[in-house]
Amino acid sequence: MESSNRLKGVFFIILSAAGFAGMSAFVKLAGDLPSFQKVFFRNLVSTVMALYLIIKHKGSFTGKKENRKLLLMRSLFGTLGVIFNFYAIDKLILSDANMLNKISPFLVVILSAVFLKEKINTKQISMIIIAFIGALFIIKPTFSVQVIPYLIGILGAICAASAYTCLRAIGNKEDYYTIVFFFSVFSIVSILPIVVMVYEPMTLMQLVYMLMAGVCASIGQFGITLAYRFAPAKEISIFDYTNIIFSAILSIVIFGAYPDRWSILGYCIVFAAALYMFMYNRKLDREERAKLENKSMKCS
Repeated sequence: MESSNRLKGVFFIILSAAGFAGMSAFVKLAGDLPSFQKVFFRNLVSTVMALYLIIKHKGSFTGKKENRKLLLMRSLFGTLGVIFNFYAIDKLILSDANMLNKISPFLVVILSAVFLKEKINTKQISMIIIAFIGALFIIKPTFSVQVIPYLIGILGAICAASAYTCLRAIGNKEDYYTIVFFFSVFSIVSILPIVVMVYEPMTLMQLVYMLMAGVCASIGQFGITLAYRFAPAKEISIFDYTNIIFSAILSIVIFGAYPDRWSILGYCIVFAAALYMFMYNRKLDREERAKLENKSMKCS
C-alpha cells in the first residue's frame, strides 16, 4: 500500500509539473498583455474549478476562522508570486524563468526554520547556498537593465516560498479545494481594479491561450496538492523538477529558444542540490523511523 501511494504521489507531481509548464507556455503565447491581466484569467479558471469541487463536496468557501489569517497571507504571497513569475516568463527563456521559480523549495526550508521553528542543519544550508550559485549561472548578473527580469523572477520565488510556508502551517486543517478557491478569489478581487486600468483588448486566440493557461494552472495546483496527500514531500519533491524538462522542450519546440551553456550548467547545479537534499531528507526519515521502532521495542 505504501509503495502504491508513493507511485500515485509521483504520478500527480509529474502531472502537476507538466501542468505548470503548459501554463507558462500558454502565458508566453498570449503575447504582450499586462501581467495583471494574465494573472486574472489564470485564476478565474481555477476559481470556477475549485467552486465546482466545493459545491460537489459541500465544503467551506472561506475556511475555518482560526485559519483565515494564514489563508490571507498564503493568498497575498501567492498572488505576488504569480505576478512576478508571469513577468519573468514574458521576458525570459521559458526554462530560465521556471528554473528561477524552482529555487522556492530551498527558500521554504529557511522560512520554515525562521517562522515555524523547524530544524535546519549545516548540510541543508550548504545545499541552499549551492542552489543560489546555480541560480547565478542562470541569471548571469550584470549592471544593466537586462538583469531586471531575472531579479523579478527571484522575487517570484521568494513570494512562492512564503506562500508554501503558509501552506505548511495550515497543513491538513483545510480541504485543498477550499485553499485553492480562497487564493483564486482573493487574487482576482485584489487585482481587479488594476486589471480594469491596464486592460488591453484580446484577440480570440489570446483569450483561448489565457483560458488554456488557467486550465493548465488548475491541473498544476490540484496535482501538487493531491501528490502531497499520497506521499511526503521529501520522497517525491525531486520529481517536481521535471517541470524544467517540460519547459525546455516547449521552449525549443514552440518558441525555438534554446538555453545557453551557462543556463544549462545552472540547471544542473540546482538539480544536483535538489537531488542531494531529497536523498539526505530520506536518510533522515529512515533514521527517525529506526529510532521510533527501537524505542517501541524497548517499551514492549
